Amino acid sequence: MVKRTLILCLLTCSFATGFAQKDTSFSRANKNRLWITTAANTTFWTGSYIALNKAWYADYPRSAFHFFNDNEEWNQMDKAGHAWTTYTLSRASGKMWKWAGVNDNSAAILGGASGLIYQSIIEVQDGFSSEWGFSWGDMAANAFGSGLFIAQQLAWKEQRIMLKLGYTPYHYPADLLARRNNLFGSSLPERVLKDYNSQTYWASVNVAGFLPDTNFPQWLNIAFGYGSDGMMGARSNIWTDSEGKTHDYSSVSRTRRFYLSPDIDLTRIKTKSKLLRSAFFILNIIKIPAPAIELNSKGKLIAHSIKF
Repeated sequence: MVKRTLILCLLTCSFATGFAQKDTSFSRANKNRLWITTAANTTFWTGSYIALNKAWYADYPRSAFHFFNDNEEWNQMDKAGHAWTTYTLSRASGKMWKWAGVNDNSAAILGGASGLIYQSIIEVQDGFSSEWGFSWGDMAANAFGSGLFIAQQLAWKEQRIMLKLGYTPYHYPADLLARRNNLFGSSLPERVLKDYNSQTYWASVNVAGFLPDTNFPQWLNIAFGYGSDGMMGARSNIWTDSEGKTHDYSSVSRTRRFYLSPDIDLTRIKTKSKLLRSAFFILNIIKIPAPAIELNSKGKLIAHSIKF
C-alpha cells in the first residue's frame, strides 16, 4: 500500500503544474520549468525511496539478491495493479515534461522511462528483501504500463486507451474481517489501493479516436474490466496464523470477473478552466461508475445497474 500511495505525490506535482500550463505548446524547452520538473522528479524519487525503506523494508531482514515467481498469485490482480501504477506514473511524469517545454516525443519517452525506472528500482529492492524477491512477472506488467503510454503518445499524440482503477467493497463475512485487515489494511484508504477482492482494473477505450470524421461523442469511452474476488490468500484460501492454527476456507470460490461498461474520458470534456483541466487529468485514473455487463469464471452472465 505504501508503494502505490506514493503515486499521489507525483500526481500532486502534475496538478500544480497544470495551473501554469499554456494552451500553446513550446517548440523549445523552458529552462526554468525544466529545472523545476527535474528537481520535482528527483525530490519525489529520493523522498519516496527513503520513505519506502523506513515504512516498507525496515521491518524485514535483507538478503542476497534473489528471484521470486509470483505469477500465479492473486489471480494476477497484482499484475494488473503493477501495469496501472506504472502507466499512471508515466502519464503524470510525461505531463510534467510536456509542461517543461520538452517536445512531444521526448516528453513521452522521458515520462514512460521515469515510470518504468522508478518501478524497476523498487523491484530490485524487493530482490534484496527476504520477504519478497525480484519478480519478472511484475517487471513485465511494469513494462506493459510504460509501453502503453509511450506507444500511444508516439503514434497518436494522445491516450486513446487508458488504464483506470475501480473500487467496490467486497463483502467479507464477520469471521474473515481479521483476515481482511491483516492482508489489506484496516482503513478504507489502505483497502482502496491494496484489497484485490474489491478492485477492478479497466482498459478504457476512446471510440471516437479510432473513428475519423465521426459524430460519436469525443468524451464517451467503452471500458473493458477485470477483477477477481474470494481470495483469502495469494494462492489458496488455506493459511496458518501466527499461533500455528490452520484455517481452511476452500469453500470460498476464487472467482475471475470480466466486465464491459461505458466510461467517460474526463480530459476530453472541453473547459476553459485550468483548475478543472488539472482536476480532470488527475481524476481520469478512476473509472466513472456506470452500468456494466459481467461474465465470470463460473460461466454466469450478470447485469450491474452500477459498477465502479
